[in-house]
Amino acid sequence: MRSRYCAFVVGDAGYLLRTWHPRTRPARLELDAGMRWTGLEVLDARDGSAFHSTGTVTFRASYRGGSLHERSRFERVGGAWVYVDGDFLED
Repeated sequence: MRSRYCAFVVGDAGYLLRTWHPRTRPARLELDAGMRWTGLEVLDARDGSAFHSTGTVTFRASYRGGSLHERSRFERVGGAWVYVDGDFLED
């Protein structure tokens, strides 16, 4: 989760696509060059240990002018954790 946030901060679309589940990954990703991320707060994490194949992370990512609150789902694919999808949450 934190590595994907960092990729958003630096605009690394390639990393984001590589860490996205093949089932849900878009063909391409265009990031907003004007977006300025200012912080990440992980609010909750469920499962996702070495003994799990799925997990969820609830987080708030702040950006200049607002924040994104999401519960993200991750799955292990080929031994690596990848982002599946997420639900936006109300603050």
